[in-house]
Amino acid sequence: MQKSKILAYLGLATRAGKAVSGEFGVERSIRKKKAKLVLVSEDASERSGENFRNICTYYKVPLYFLGSREELGAACGKEARVSAAIEDEGLAMAAIRRLKQESGIGGGKYVE
Repeated sequence: MQKSKILAYLGLATRAGKAVSGEFGVERSIRKKKAKLVLVSEDASERSGENFRNICTYYKVPLYFLGSREELGAACGKEARVSAAIEDEGLAMAAIRRLKQESGIGGGKYVE
């Protein structure tokens, strides 16, 4: 799987000011209905993963488990991050298309 492509979309969104990272920021973005795609690290705690799964299901936001905390943080230009959200519709849709194409190949898990 080319998770580097997905992380590149996250990096672009961050530079454009259309991404948030960190658990509280991502939750706020979801609740305000700004998040178009949520990425959670595969090494997140069970509790964090379940929390994001529940909130994304309730607000109907696509969720994907991808990479490590360090990889998500590096894509955002920050230290380790458990979660990140892309708020730009175009970048999120491009990432989702890529995720659906490659779902089941390699690491990561797409949850709709």
